[in-house]
Amino acid sequence: MLDDVVAVLACPHCGADLDRAGNSLRCPANHVFDVARQGYVSLLAGGTKVVGDTAAMVAARAEFLEAGHYAPIAEAVASAVSSLDGCLVDVGAGTGYYLARALAESNRVGVALDVSKYACRRAAKAHPRLGAVVADAWQVLPVRSGAASAVLNVFAPRNAAEMHRVLRPGGELVVVVPNSGHLVELVSALGLLQVDERKQERLTEQLADHFDLVSQDAREFRLSLSPEEAESVVAMGPSAWHADPEDLRARIADLPKPLAPTASVTVARFARRG
Repeated sequence: MLDDVVAVLACPHCGADLDRAGNSLRCPANHVFDVARQGYVSLLAGGTKVVGDTAAMVAARAEFLEAGHYAPIAEAVASAVSSLDGCLVDVGAGTGYYLARALAESNRVGVALDVSKYACRRAAKAHPRLGAVVADAWQVLPVRSGAASAVLNVFAPRNAAEMHRVLRPGGELVVVVPNSGHLVELVSALGLLQVDERKQERLTEQLADHFDLVSQDAREFRLSLSPEEAESVVAMGPSAWHADPEDLRARIADLPKPLAPTASVTVARFARRG
């Protein structure tokens, strides 16, 4: 893990700065956190009730993203933060796919935060200037106040107060959420969880105490999926917790081919208030 990444992290127990001590991170109060051999560090404070993505869910996500199906979304995220210098923090980063794309054409460093250790194992290898940290988005984030020039939040939980805290003055929050038409062909055919038509409105309301909306960029494009890739895209979302894998596989196999669902998302930029 790069020293430039360690420099923006904070102890999850006392909030103090962390420094490297061999292959561990340590705060002045002697709270110690070992860097795993896969390159990530766990800064969970304990007591989290959030269940992170399983190894199977993470593997499905990685396979789908690496095939480039969501490349237009990654490009939109990278473009949204291209003018901002400094550290990028991705809350709910998953495999680090979007953060790695945002880091690709700059000298910035990035911090990928995710509650799943399986996701962090992959994120740690997603880009040489990326540090992966196991953390719960609903708790105090283990990042120093004002350390980030931008916070990314792609299909992930949003803790408005904490994202505001870790952003520096003038920093921006970039949020990607699905529109009601996202994967609608699969949703209707397979009986999956539907996206609330008021999702964009509710997002702005949720963030209103801490952020001002700057812009919204709707992106819609067709996917071309094999049955296995259709399974993967379902496994990436909340329906994965509610669908039986064998039943889902059988129902996908019965769908007309080719599978060409619509990807429909909005990339929203918010300015830090205050």
